Parts: sequence; structure tokens; C-alpha cells
Amino acid sequence: MTTETETLYLLDGSSYIYRAYFAIRHLSSPSGFPTNALYGFTQMLLKVMKDRAPAHVAVIFDAGKITFRNELFPAYKATRSAMPEDLAQQIEPIKQMVRAFNIPALELPGFEADDIIGTIAKKCEAQGMACVVVTGDKDLMQIVSDRVTLLDTMKEKSFGIADVYEKFGVAPERVVDVLALWGDASDNIPGVPGIGEVTAKKLLQEFGSLDELLARAGEVKGKNGERLVEFADQARLCRTLATIDCNVPIEYSVDDFAVTPPDNRRLAALFREYGFVTLLKDLTSSPTLSCDRYSLVLTEEELRRVVAELEAAPAFAIDLETTSLNPREARVVGYAVSCRPHEARYIPVGHRYLGAPEQLPEALVLEILGPLLKDPARRKIGQNLKYDYQVLRMAGFEMEGIWCDTMLAAYLVNPARNSQGLDALALEYLDHRMISYAEVAGSGKCELNFSEVDLDRAGPYSCEDADATYLLHEILLPKVREQGMEELLFDLEMPLMRILADMELHGVKLDVDLMKELSAGFGKQLIELEAQIHEHCGGPFNINSPKQLGEMLFERMGLAVGKKTKGKTGWSTNVEELERLAEEHEVARLLLQYRSISKLKSTYTDALPKLVDPATGRVHTSYNQAVTSTGRLSSSDPNLQNIPIRGEEGRGIRRAFIAEPGSLMLSADYSQIELRVLAHLSGDRVLCEAFAAGEDIHRRTASEVFGMFPELVTSEMRRQAKVINFGVIYGQGAFSLAKELGVTPKQAKAFIDSYFERHSGARSFLDSCIREAEVCGFVTTIMGRRLCIPEIASKNGNVRAFAQRNAVNYPIQGSAADIIKAAMLRVIRRMQQERVASRLIMQVHDELVFEVPEAERDLMEELVRTEMEGALPLSVPLKVDLNFGLNWSEAH
Repeated sequence: MTTETETLYLLDGSSYIYRAYFAIRHLSSPSGFPTNALYGFTQMLLKVMKDRAPAHVAVIFDAGKITFRNELFPAYKATRSAMPEDLAQQIEPIKQMVRAFNIPALELPGFEADDIIGTIAKKCEAQGMACVVVTGDKDLMQIVSDRVTLLDTMKEKSFGIADVYEKFGVAPERVVDVLALWGDASDNIPGVPGIGEVTAKKLLQEFGSLDELLARAGEVKGKNGERLVEFADQARLCRTLATIDCNVPIEYSVDDFAVTPPDNRRLAALFREYGFVTLLKDLTSSPTLSCDRYSLVLTEEELRRVVAELEAAPAFAIDLETTSLNPREARVVGYAVSCRPHEARYIPVGHRYLGAPEQLPEALVLEILGPLLKDPARRKIGQNLKYDYQVLRMAGFEMEGIWCDTMLAAYLVNPARNSQGLDALALEYLDHRMISYAEVAGSGKCELNFSEVDLDRAGPYSCEDADATYLLHEILLPKVREQGMEELLFDLEMPLMRILADMELHGVKLDVDLMKELSAGFGKQLIELEAQIHEHCGGPFNINSPKQLGEMLFERMGLAVGKKTKGKTGWSTNVEELERLAEEHEVARLLLQYRSISKLKSTYTDALPKLVDPATGRVHTSYNQAVTSTGRLSSSDPNLQNIPIRGEEGRGIRRAFIAEPGSLMLSADYSQIELRVLAHLSGDRVLCEAFAAGEDIHRRTASEVFGMFPELVTSEMRRQAKVINFGVIYGQGAFSLAKELGVTPKQAKAFIDSYFERHSGARSFLDSCIREAEVCGFVTTIMGRRLCIPEIASKNGNVRAFAQRNAVNYPIQGSAADIIKAAMLRVIRRMQQERVASRLIMQVHDELVFEVPEAERDLMEELVRTEMEGALPLSVPLKVDLNFGLNWSEAH
């Protein structure tokens, strides 16, 4: 964008601090320091600098609460609540951030930020310079002129003279007159009692000004005229209080506000300190990776020399460059390797462009490099090695000796990090900005396939990846060891990576015809539901338009008043609102059903058939090992873990996941694993006895909570007990539990109290989890997985309560994740020993799904049950529910 050379931008820092604080919640640094306002403010600052590219800029802050206005009116702003403590902590870091941008941060005791802004803006105007005030404060509309405008970046709206007329009905210089009459509740400016916004505008439009109105108050009929006479002095005082002082004694020169390059080193340090990893990407960090010892390998002699160096090294990093992100389609373009810091080699084999130098044949490279890659004794390091392993597997080549994946190591060290990608890790640990893919291959329509990238650019890019990976492993492995997770990395996560790679490549067979049939059925249901909804509403409208739906429900039909959307521009029609309405209105129930069917259709029955690989006839998901904060696996493209379990629609979709002819699907699902983990970790006597005796734990809980014999417990009581059991694990309070059970908060609290009276061991353990988090900043799982909870020290009560719930939940969910992963390793090792043809094809929460030839049914039933129930030694038995079927639904 062209720099605005004749415009000064004044940013209302105080206004944006509060807006950022309330716009972003539950954000903290790795150390637990609150950062929501700091992050939001920084984003706003970056947006202005990027979008507007000002040549002159300054940020203005309030210096304190006491100003000259308090002397005139002691009650000025007296009704404002104290600044939240977690916001107060962020004020100085915000100012530090502004200074790191090399932007002046102005404040003056005795005056508000508005006064400083007004003074500078009016002097700019007098000097013929334009001024843009970046704010969300309506009071500043009084300084708008031909040369002074306001900009609200959160609403993407500018305000000039015409906009002031639209807002206040008067010219900018008369805005204070409106406020004098109307008052300003936020500043505790009383105005004239009984005169509101509409009346104030009308009177001023009629009389022209406050002075003229007060002078002719007798002409105003009724109570308003009497009030204007009685409160004339108060109105004048209110005008003074609302008037921005444009003569603040502040010394400055416009040249002081000239934009200079930010202090990127200081910004990088602040971004790292507060955990703003994504913002680091926009900085040019100090280079720590020299490319002086990066080189291309183009001859057989050079290749043999490189392989000899790799053989002599304890470990080496490898990174493949390929033609596609899909490992089943990708072809290798080149191999980057590194076995020493700041040194790397790129071996191109598939760059094809006009003028490309002659490269070694891929067959020759694999002949020379292959034995090293296949050698299990030679340790390989990589970033997201699962992909490289899969690409080579598809090429018929098995890489062995896979030792350290830096992505997984980084994930164990900090599972809450927004990205475990190489770029983010290099910024965080190496203070280095990696060459982006777009820089070498372009983007959008101009993007080249990597095979078309010339070697002058491809070489440094590829070598840098290998070098950074090698350097990261030297930094991350000591951290993994220090935190006691070395066994977790090398004995669980790394072996699991290969299992997941095999599962992804094998995929799961999908009955495409059934999916199409289901999709057509859902389509008919949606048409029928739409007709019923239109009938209830009295006419057609776009059901999928939140705006039209909100207007229909809350304005035309007059249903119970709902909540406004975040921007206050329309009615909220989210699931929570519809569920609230569904208690009394049939149309809301129909809308919920419509949305549910619509989501199933678009997400699964329409989308899944398009994801079937023509070459395999199967769907191939990607299992994400380094995403969730608890250690659980997730899946994507497609997400197979969110397919509904209950309901005919969900079961229908699962019927489309089928076994090959002659085989069966085997579903092996851990029974109540999280409650069993709680029993083991807490040693709770009642839980341990119940599980040891093989009792129905939910029926047992219902019997205790409702005070009756187990045989008298109804199915509804058991359902409520199940909610209570899992609510305890999730750290639910009485209010949220009441909502889920459909009872009063008082009843829910009684259930919780009754539960913990009988489960004192569980209560003590859950309390100890919170204490551990408060003392250490983290909790741990059965296998020592460390789950950080920095927000546990927050001064904000809501944030702290959220962190306490996580402190209770993480050790249980994380331990359940450890167990299912350990089970996968045991099952696969046993399957390899037995040399079965069966395959593990899916992992969904606490369930493993296998494709089993009918001849192996009995063997696999015994094998899977034995290995899963023996995954980890617990003080209570692990129980697995196993079922076979021709499809996933039958098996589940």
C-alpha cells in the first residue's frame, strides 16, 4: 500500500486495550501470564501499520484516573468498576510492545488520552495536515472535521462529518451539546434527567445549540422545559466534562511521529516471551543459519562422499522434496541431509525445467544411499517423518532406523503450541525465519511444482530444512529428557508413528452406493423439514441465512427474546439458542433436526465419496499425532472421529464403512476407560471395588446418589448417573451439570456432594491435581506425559476456573490416550508375531477397528482382547467390548 505521507495516525491506546481484553478471552503466555489484551492490541497495531502504512503515527494512553474533570465533578467516572487485575498486568507490556515498534507512546498526568488526541489532531489540522484517529470511542466524534476523521478498525468503518450527523443528528462541534443533555453513563456524566438520546437530538436540531436551548427553555413545553430550567447549570457542567480539551500542554513535533523501522530483535524477544509464535513469522529475525556450507550433490563421487559422512555420524537428518503433499501421489524430487550443525547437502533427482543441470538418476541415488536408509542401526532424524516414510513406502522402499521426529519431540515439550511446524519451531528455538515455500515456488496460479523450481533456489531451501531439523533435535531432546518424557518419545510416540503411517496408506473401504443412497434420503428429509418449518413460520424464507432466521423467530414470530450476535447486528441462532427455544417451540426442534441432517449430508454422505482414492477404492484419513493438548490422536481429511455414534443417521453412515469380501470388521472399544483411569490414579475404594467386581459403574453410582437398591435404578437414573460420573472427570460445576441433567443447580450440587461423600479418594485425587498444577504449572499422565496449565495462576477467576477443570481432566484424558496408544503397539507387535493378514484400519477415541479375514476371526478376538486389556498394568481391570460385523455399524 502507498504510504500516507500527509496523514498522521493517532491510535487511541486506552480504548483499544479494553476492546482487545473483552474481545479475546483465555489467552496466556507459556509461563501463565495473561496476554489476551496484549495480543489483541498488538494485532490491531500490526493491522494499522500493514493496511494503512502511515508515514506518521503515535499511540496515546491514559496516564491515570484523576484528571481536571474530577476536580470539577468528583463523581466523574466514579461508577466505573476497577480495572480487572489480569488486564492491569498487561498495561506495561502493551506499552513495551508499542516502543518495540519504535512508535511514540504518549501520556500526560491530569489529562485523558482523548485530550492529547484532540490537541494533536487540531494542531495537525491547523498546519494543513490530515489526521486519522484510530478509536472506537464515540466521544471523539466531536473533533471530526474536513481534515480529522475517525477509524474503527474492528468495524472496518471510517467516520467523517456526514457520519457524525448520522450518529448524533448534529455537526461535530455540537456533539458535546448532545452529551450535555443525554449524559454519558460510562463516564457517569448525568446530563439532564428525563432527556434521552432522541429528545436531545431533536431539541438541538430545533434550537441549534445548548446555549440557545437553555436561553429559550421556556419555549419547550411540558416536563422537558421544566427540567431544562432546573438543571441548566448541570447541563453546562456536563458539557464541560464531555468536551475534549484541545489545548493540552504537551511538547512535540510532527517529525517525532515519523515512522521508523521497528526493533525486530526486541519484538521477536517479546513475541517469544508472550508466546506469540504466529506473529514471529512476520518478522525478519536475526539469521542463525548460515548457508555457507550448503551444497548440491550432482556427481556420483560427491554422493559417495556424503554417504560416507552420514555413515560416520551418530545420526543424521533427512528431508524429502516431492511433487505432492499427498504421500500416495508424491514422487521424490530430491533428498536433503544434514549430520552437522550449519551444514547440509541437497541431492536432486527430479528437477525438470528448461536449463536444469544434469542430476543423478534416482535409481543410482537409492543404490548408494538406500542401504544407509534401510539400516536400522543408522539413526534418522526428521520433521514429520511419517510423510517421508510413506512417500518411500509408496515407492517400494522401506526406511528403517527412524529415531527422532522433531515435530513429536516439540509436541511433548509443549503440546499447547499453536503450530508444531518447522517454521514455527525454527522461530521459537533458533530465532530464525525459514525460507517459505512461496518464496521458492510462488503461490496461487503462479505456484510451481517443486520439480519445476530451479536448483539455485531449491538447494538452499531444502538444505535449510535439513539443517534446521538437525539443530532442533539437539535442542529438543535434552528438553524431553529433562521433563522425563524420553521413554514416552522413543518407546511410544516414535513406534506409533509407523503404525499410523501404515493405517493411513491402507485406508478403509467405503460403500459409495450406500453413501449416495443415504445422501438422497437426507435430501428428502431436508425438503420435508423445510416445508414444516415454513408452515410453522407462516411463509418461506432462507433457513440457512442466520439473519433471515433471526428476524423470523424473534421479530415476525415474536418468540422469547434471544441474544444478539457478537457484532450486535442481528439475532443469534446458534445451537444453544435453538435448544433453549426448543423447550417450548416445535419450530426450534425442527430447526435443530434440519441442521443436524444438513451437517451429516454435507460433511459425510456428500463429501466422503469424493475422497475415495480411485487407485485403492478406499478412504485415507490422516492421523494427527501432534495436535491435541491431551495426547489423544485426531484425524483429518476426512475426520473419522466425529461421525455420530448414536441415532439412526449416524449408524447409517457407519454402515457405509465396510470390510472387503471374505473379511469382517472388528470393533474393540475400551469400556469406561476414563473412569477406570480415575479409579487407578485415585485409589478410590468404591470405584476400585466396583470395577474389580465387574459391576455396572453407572448403576452403582445411581444407587449411591439416589439412595436405592441397584435393582430399583431406572434407565433414566442410570443415564443421569453416567452424566455425573463423566461430569466429575470433566470438572463440571453444579450449573453446567444441572443444564446437562435438566435439573436445578441446587439438585446438581446435591448430586455432586453426594458423589464425593462416597468417593473421598476421587475427591482427594482431583484436588491434588489442582494443587500440582498450581505448584508446578503442569500435570502428568500415567506414562509421564506433561500437560502444561499456565492459566492456573491467572488473576481472572473465570480463566482460573477453566484451568482448574483442565487440571482435573488432563491427567485422566491424557492417561486414556497413553493407554490406547500403548494398546496399538502391543496389538500390532502381536499381529506381526502371529503373521496374520488382518489389518488395523481405524482408531477412533477409545476404539480400534480392524479388517479381519473370516478365517482369523477367533485368533484376532483373543489377540486383540488380550493385548488391549493388558496394555498397561492398572490397579483395576481394563475391559474391552469386541464385536464383529460386515460393516462398522454392525461391529460397533
